Amino acid sequence: MRILLIGYGKMGRTIEQTALAKGHEIIGKVAHDNAHELKDFTGANTDVAIEFTHPESAFGNVSYCLVHGIPVVSGSTGWLDRLEEAVALCLKKQGAFFYASNYSVGVNLFFHFNEYIASKMKDYPEYSVSVREVHHLQKVDKPSGTGITAAEGILASYPNLKGWVSDNPEEKSKLNIISERAPDVVGTHVVTYSSEIDQIELGHVAHSRAGFAEGAVMAAEWLIGRQGIYGMKDMLNL
Repeated sequence: MRILLIGYGKMGRTIEQTALAKGHEIIGKVAHDNAHELKDFTGANTDVAIEFTHPESAFGNVSYCLVHGIPVVSGSTGWLDRLEEAVALCLKKQGAFFYASNYSVGVNLFFHFNEYIASKMKDYPEYSVSVREVHHLQKVDKPSGTGITAAEGILASYPNLKGWVSDNPEEKSKLNIISERAPDVVGTHVVTYSSEIDQIELGHVAHSRAGFAEGAVMAAEWLIGRQGIYGMKDMLNL
């Protein structure tokens, strides 16, 4: 499989190692300092692109791939206000687009269990619910995309909550997402249900980026030959 890496930070390098170990070919590595080289790649010479960049460049990168016939797997977060545009473009171009805020299989099982627990806990209003996410100091967006996905999974069962809010526990009408940044933290997400008498927690702690890279390469392999918009639930059959 001929893979184009768009974004070559910590995640891009880990994805490269994982892809090479699985026998795939990295045909290009496009980063901020050589962004102009993206124009050298099309569906004719690229089987799939894996895109992990910054919020300000993600939509442009995904759009380029869809317009030029390159199936694209994106893990960039902080740009979801334009996700529907990308979906519409994919449908218009009859392309292939795979998006997830987190590619770890464990995290996506966490999402699955999170939705199930929320569907049960909604019947116990004595428990207040919150989401906490902790990441490394270099993470730009806040809350994390994974934290937002966890929050959305809860909100589906809590119509009385009018969306989520970032670091504002005083806003009782919304689900609070607490964001923390600390050195050398890959990614921690915890959903807490708290009452006066006890507390229930569901959490996921990533020990390395390897799980994210494995999932991203798995998604790229799975996307080949498909058309449409997909996510981890589709690939994992959750």
